[in-house]
Order: sequence, then structure tokens, then C-alpha cells
Amino acid sequence: MKSKVCMLFGRIAAGLWLGLMVSAVSAADISGVGPDFTLKSASGKNLKLSEMRGEVVMVNFWASWCGPCREEMPLLEKMYQKYKPMGFTLLGVNVEEDSAAAQKMLQDIPVSFPVLFDSKQQVSKQYKVVAMPSTVLLDRSGNVRKVFKGYQPGYEKKYENEIKQLLRE
Repeated sequence: MKSKVCMLFGRIAAGLWLGLMVSAVSAADISGVGPDFTLKSASGKNLKLSEMRGEVVMVNFWASWCGPCREEMPLLEKMYQKYKPMGFTLLGVNVEEDSAAAQKMLQDIPVSFPVLFDSKQQVSKQYKVVAMPSTVLLDRSGNVRKVFKGYQPGYEKKYENEIKQLLRE
């Protein structure tokens, strides 16, 4: 019971924080070529964004304490599986200083897309992340085409529409 109360409180707090952040900041979008980065993945390998040129790339910034992130993660996995054969990749970038909570969450909500760790928040600062989750879509040339701040049910349809359009280009 105690853990359910804590989880509920965490979701409420994260939702309030998210609402404040999304409404407070609107001009923090980035444009042009997405900043390149190299981060260590959950598999132990370093992944470099620029090596994914030629693919449509979704970069999803998330944290284990974020209720909307937990809700969105299985939906992202479904999109990844559906569009991966068509030239789509998804990078889940965890922004927590200590990756232990993220690793535990990934045991509860397993995903097959690469999960990267931005423990010093350098990449999230480059991408001007102000809300959890934040999602950036890059075209095959690495240009930022769309930025989504936060998550609400139904966003996955918006993601899919954008992904399909970018895959057709």
C-alpha cells in the first residue's frame, strides 16, 4: 500500500512539475542540425548520434521518477518495433545522475531500443530539455524537425504522423 501511495504522489508531483514547465517555457526549442553526442548505453557500448545519419531518429529524454515517462515507454517500444525496419531508430536518454533507478525501471518496463545515460545532463542541456519527457525528432540528415515537451495520452499518434512523414522524405 505504501509503495502505491508513493507512486501516486510521485505521479501527481511529476504531473504538476511538468505542467508548470511546459507552460512556463515555450521558446527553448532548438533548430538546425541536432547537436551531436556520444553516450554510454545500457549495453555498455558508446553510441554516437552522428553515426545514425540516414535514419529518422527520435531522441526521448526521460527519468524513472517521471510518471508520464513510465506511461509513454511501452508505446515508444511499439513504435520502435513497427518503424525500425523502415529506417527509424529511437534513443531513450535517461537524465538521472545515478542510473540505478533507470536500470530498475527497465527491468519493470523492458525495451529493445537503445537506452543511453546522460548522468551529467550535458546532452539534455544541449537539447534545451525543460520538461520530462521531452522528445526530439530528427530527419535523415540530422536536422531537428519536431520537439515535443511532456507527454499526454494521444501524443503517440502525433509521433507516428511525424515519423511516417519523415520516413517518406
